[in-house]
Amino acid sequence: MIHLPILVFDIETVEDVETGKRIHQLDLPDAEAALALANLRKQETGQDFPRLPFHEIVCISGLWIEDGSMKLFSFSQADLTEAQILEKFLGVFDKREPTLVSWNGSGFDIPVILYRAMLHKLSAVGLLDQGEHDVQKRYNNYQNRYHQRHTDLMDVLAMFNNRNFQKLDHVAQLLGFAGKQGTSGYDVVGMVRAGQWSELTQYCESDVLNTWLIYLRWQLLRGALDLGGHEEWLQLTQDFLAEGRHKGMLG
Repeated sequence: MIHLPILVFDIETVEDVETGKRIHQLDLPDAEAALALANLRKQETGQDFPRLPFHEIVCISGLWIEDGSMKLFSFSQADLTEAQILEKFLGVFDKREPTLVSWNGSGFDIPVILYRAMLHKLSAVGLLDQGEHDVQKRYNNYQNRYHQRHTDLMDVLAMFNNRNFQKLDHVAQLLGFAGKQGTSGYDVVGMVRAGQWSELTQYCESDVLNTWLIYLRWQLLRGALDLGGHEEWLQLTQDFLAEGRHKGMLG
């Protein structure tokens, strides 16, 4: 038995160069500033991956599953500001209480969302409530690593041990799904600069769909679905994908 509605989500980000320039007092064009910031991070941490607060969200994609139906959606900077993207996403939790599913959502997506929401002076009451507003959330909320309201698949499959973390692409392909199909997070900046918003949202949605398919296999593994139930959900997903632009997701 899986608890509906379910919201599987993923975010795509680029570096917040403007904030980096302000913090490090860099009077440089954006392209040069980005290189300078990357060099500074390598000196500090040995890698050029921005710190979590300095990721600007350019897209949030989600798959909403309820009552045997599915809806795939994306909010992106093709037509929304970062603040508007966040308002739309966070507003879901003030109206509904979906089972949230992610890949590394606890380690990356949710912390980035919270930092950027604070930047834009937004509220996230439904997402952050631990019983202050709804007493039931004392015992099952989106923050607790071991609760079921948010399943971070990368974390649970690693048995909550970061030495065991695996890549979404690798696990998806292990299980016979399409994976990232040659695109990676390193391509996001180029897509944004080129205005390739359709390609960007399709990439983000593909990660969401891979995460959903892995989630179904995880529910079979843990006994929340039997084989027949798993196959029914897989067929429903296949029928849904056949209608859209992600036809090859099932491998």
